[in-house]
Amino acid sequence: MSLFRFSSDQFRLPLFHVEDKKYEPLGAWLITDISTYMLVCLDALAMIDDVAHGRAPFEEWSSENYDVAFTPEGVSVRNQWVETEQGTYSVDEVREALEEYWSFLRGSPENPDLVREFRPDLPQWQAALLRWEEKWGLSHPYRGRLF
Repeated sequence: MSLFRFSSDQFRLPLFHVEDKKYEPLGAWLITDISTYMLVCLDALAMIDDVAHGRAPFEEWSSENYDVAFTPEGVSVRNQWVETEQGTYSVDEVREALEEYWSFLRGSPENPDLVREFRPDLPQWQAALLRWEEKWGLSHPYRGRLF
């Protein structure tokens, strides 16, 4: 069973629903900090892969709204502006949430009114993956798994 159900509002912005309120801070982080930015989701997926394999994340999480710490022991999420919006989750929980969110983003229809400059010949998720790999000079650790 999935931790989250994702959908979009009338403005194509992501929404989430959880049965267990424990996951609300994690869901809020996903839809606000990662939002619809596939490159940011790819960063988070690479970070969770790093800590799942006992490595430090390839980069620290940077945000104006959330403090997020990826460690092999778990992931803590804290909204800098909403004192009650915080939680600590296992690596497996965050990996599942990120994989579900990536699948949601990947399956979301592209906005036909937007023109992408980078690889408009490819679906948005493929262009984002190529751009991520170009930016970091690495093959994404999820290549061959979710893409």
